[in-house]
Amino acid sequence: MLPQVSVMVPCRNEGRFIAACLESILGNGYPGDRLEVLVVDGMSTDDSRRQIESFAARFPNVRLIANERRITPAALNLAIHASSGAYLLWMSAHSSYEPGYIQRCVEHAEMFRADNTGGAIVTVPRDDTFAAPYIVAALTSRFGVGDARFRFTSGEPRWTDTVFGGCYRRDVFERIGVFNEALVRGQDIEFNLRLRRAGLRTLLVPTIHSIYYARTRVSEFAHHNWTNGVWAILPWLHVSHRPVAWRHLVPLAFVAAITIALGVAVSARGGWWLLALIGTAYLVAAGAASLNVARRHGDWSYAILMPPTFLLLHLSYGFGSLWGVLRLAGGLSRAVLRVKTAA
Repeated sequence: MLPQVSVMVPCRNEGRFIAACLESILGNGYPGDRLEVLVVDGMSTDDSRRQIESFAARFPNVRLIANERRITPAALNLAIHASSGAYLLWMSAHSSYEPGYIQRCVEHAEMFRADNTGGAIVTVPRDDTFAAPYIVAALTSRFGVGDARFRFTSGEPRWTDTVFGGCYRRDVFERIGVFNEALVRGQDIEFNLRLRRAGLRTLLVPTIHSIYYARTRVSEFAHHNWTNGVWAILPWLHVSHRPVAWRHLVPLAFVAAITIALGVAVSARGGWWLLALIGTAYLVAAGAASLNVARRHGDWSYAILMPPTFLLLHLSYGFGSLWGVLRLAGGLSRAVLRVKTAA
């Protein structure tokens, strides 16, 4: 007998993708009487809610829950409290899932006694733009996204720090709590690191796939990375432990090095050599990574267009993190002032 699974789908203005997502979940092959699908809508202003209601009317195991806070961690916590499954599986509204995804997550969780189990993502363009193939390549490159193994790993199952979504045993939430609702972004990273610190384990199974629709318009790509960069820093305001992996701080270190070098170059005669050294080192590394991408795709346009794509990814994320540092400093200053005032 397969265990009861509760699928949690946070959703807000996902009208382009929610129908395909729900069809892939309901058609995944997991027995309908062992599956509940909790779609938590953050007060969508497009036709997402209408589409969800249509599914709920046709499938008794689909339930719509309203999320008045409109943020992902609140949606997940509402689903956790409303769920009945032995496993709780977080599935993204702008992804779709290969047949057997749910059952294979559960089987691997039980086989390896994992507390959280997830697969690799196959990144595809959200829009057919000129930049789309280069953005997708950047998001699936180790140079682009660091050691985020769920984005490009193949091979055997392995223990890792985080996965995309995740299939959690119910007792995980009883042991370490629920998602931190102070974190608008990065709540999954913080939760999975908290899980790891508690001695629990996350399993990545590269042969289990979901399709992720990446933002491939340049402006949307840059804005999304900026926001992710900001929220690589702001969680430090709300938790007492390290809330992100070290790889999330590398773009900040890169941007900080450039900023410092530029300041040295402006204020000190002959200081331009430091900026040139940093720029040259980056271009050499980006060039080598771009050549590797070009060889893999058999298309040498990647060798020319990947360096600026990598640079856009790292600068937008890094400057977002730098802005996050400024906001963090401001938040800490206000907290200190409140303590002094109260004293």
